[in-house]
Amino acid sequence: MSGDPSEAEVKQQVSAFYNQIGWKMENDGFYQNARYEDLRPVSREYIHKCHLRVNRYLHPDGKFLLDAGSGPVQWPEYLTYSQNYQYRVCLDISIVALEEARHRLGSKGLYVVSDVANLPFKSDVFDGLVSLHTLHHIPPAEQPDAYAGFVRVLKPERTGVVVNAWTSPVLMARMAWLIKLMDRVSGIVNRFNPKRKVKLPEEKAKPAASKPTGTFTQHITPEWLKVNLAGRVDFKIMVWRSASVRFLRTVIQPWLFGKLWLRWLYNQEEQEPEYYGENGQYPLIVISKPK
Repeated sequence: MSGDPSEAEVKQQVSAFYNQIGWKMENDGFYQNARYEDLRPVSREYIHKCHLRVNRYLHPDGKFLLDAGSGPVQWPEYLTYSQNYQYRVCLDISIVALEEARHRLGSKGLYVVSDVANLPFKSDVFDGLVSLHTLHHIPPAEQPDAYAGFVRVLKPERTGVVVNAWTSPVLMARMAWLIKLMDRVSGIVNRFNPKRKVKLPEEKAKPAASKPTGTFTQHITPEWLKVNLAGRVDFKIMVWRSASVRFLRTVIQPWLFGKLWLRWLYNQEEQEPEYYGENGQYPLIVISKPK
């Protein structure tokens, strides 16, 4: 018997996590789920520019933009995706997330509690679509149907953007030695100069066993995506961000010209978006609907 969770169990786990923990604001003004991002000033400019990449692949205006798996629309840059749309339709499995989204969007938002794999909308209704860091929360077997569902609800000649993460991306695998080295260097720096603290991923105290501590995630590869979407979805793989959170937090340090290195990396990504999209950590999948 397989030890993998069933599809129903996965969705229940994701919903429970985000209702109880993931989208609740902490004392520092960030959501609990922000622990999965690098929030340090040294990385801020790079992350900001990566967020804004989504805009260039969306139709600039329209009536309805679907945000599939919207969460609370937690980053300021996310608001720019729908700034020239009449309505942003936020769909999420977590009612807590949608309540937070309402605080941000107000009457511009329309809010639907539903599963991204089974969109409750008619065909050909949305002028644009975004789905950000959501599909890896559903089993891979459901993901091709989810992509097809996204295309179904788009209007003809419109596009959508899906941002996810790859499993063991090539570039981050090549950087594993550097991450290990910087772990050691950071330890030495902190030991001999305690005033200069190098911030690495924080280990938070584990919550009580009765509370969910994380969500099901299962990433995929570019090859898997190409095979499973072939003939069903017109798409191209571009770069959203090639650096993982682990890489940023460990290797990119302010005392080691971190901002300059990230500006260089961003420029490289701009020059070769397809290469960094397939080989970096986070691809930006552009889906298109023909006439």
